[in-house]
Amino acid sequence: MYNILVVDDEPLICKGLSGLLTASGLDIGQIYTAYNGHEALDYVRMEDIDLLVTDIQMGEMNGIELMQQAKLIKPWVQTIIISAHETFQYAQMAIRLGAKDYLIKPLNSEQFLDSVRNALLKMDKPVPQAEEWLSRGAEQFRMVEPLPDSGERLSRLLHNPAEGDEEQRFIEAEQLGLAGPYFSVIKIKLAIPAEKEPSPDQEEDTRLFRYAALNIVNELLHQEWRAASFYTESLEMALILQWNEAEYAEPNLNKINQLEMLGRSLHHHIHKYLGLLCTVGISQILKGAGFLDVLSRQADKAMLWGGGHGDYHVFYYGDFNWHNYAQDPSTEELTTQSNRIVESAKKYIEENYRQKGLTIHEVARSNHVSPNYLSYLFKKNTGYNLWEYVIKLRMEESKALILNTDLRRYEIAERVGYESPEHFSKIFKKYFGVSPTELKK
Repeated sequence: MYNILVVDDEPLICKGLSGLLTASGLDIGQIYTAYNGHEALDYVRMEDIDLLVTDIQMGEMNGIELMQQAKLIKPWVQTIIISAHETFQYAQMAIRLGAKDYLIKPLNSEQFLDSVRNALLKMDKPVPQAEEWLSRGAEQFRMVEPLPDSGERLSRLLHNPAEGDEEQRFIEAEQLGLAGPYFSVIKIKLAIPAEKEPSPDQEEDTRLFRYAALNIVNELLHQEWRAASFYTESLEMALILQWNEAEYAEPNLNKINQLEMLGRSLHHHIHKYLGLLCTVGISQILKGAGFLDVLSRQADKAMLWGGGHGDYHVFYYGDFNWHNYAQDPSTEELTTQSNRIVESAKKYIEENYRQKGLTIHEVARSNHVSPNYLSYLFKKNTGYNLWEYVIKLRMEESKALILNTDLRRYEIAERVGYESPEHFSKIFKKYFGVSPTELKK
């Protein structure tokens, strides 16, 4: 059964859509409602949400921003956008971020339920597991392997900076469909567990694992990214992603966040469907095909850096201050920098947790690292999920205010950073097991 979160700043619309879903007969477990993006993000963080249905124009955080942040928390959450305006720019942006549909208000009930039904069916679509792929044999596998010549030429662009002048590299890139002019490189290194490790005479199995992984990569890239994907080594793949001038200049789209969403989604799906772990290295974004070799080395370095973390798998090159070190940093230096980041984040949260609409992105920006990496470091060093720490501080202060003052519920909610007293009460009861009113009594 699937859990659905409906988000709209008009309570009547939330109630109406929830009623439609409840009576639909679809395979739905829980239906949650939120009246703004910040409330919605709390549900995404705390509940097992499968489908997000959100209005696009809501107060401080619009539906596009909510979709972006929800996917950073859980990349597999699917989204349907609803809007009162048929705005092409918003629709294009939503589809590029992976929205399953873009519906215009007033909503047609059947159209809405068809859209939800289709999104749920795609989630439920059976995907062959690794064993099934291996049992099919290469001749039955539907994946079309990249042409060897194409893969070799793409690899040359990444690994041979001295070969040809800049103009020649530009021509070579254009011939391979890489017009750019902005590029990033993602590399994926597969790790086959011991129980799946093929024997020396089973090279075919290794080849099928590669096929299967590249098939998943291409499915996730389909229609949402302009990219070339290919093998670079036996169990390593590379993706060259590109943006033209208009795409790169699009407002409200953080490209690094998009790359991280893609990286986490790649890792999640490869592990889910193949049972394989992988390490994902993400480069920065640079302008010009002449920098593809630089981007390739950045992705390699990010993966190499990631080797020291057994429980984290997606690494962005820009998350580490490489320029501070003449050579690759030692384990001690990595630890020192990590501790510094976490202490700085704690200080920022302790000073700002009462701020309405505080997001992980703001905390991450203050530390010049990505939200995902900051969340990982924070949990590793403190034992708390980063947002759990925000809630802990808010709940401790609100409890003290309930017990020691005569402030009303809405005043306490306002003081600790919640816009809605009802939402504050839900969080409070989930945290303490009793409502604010019950605690006061």
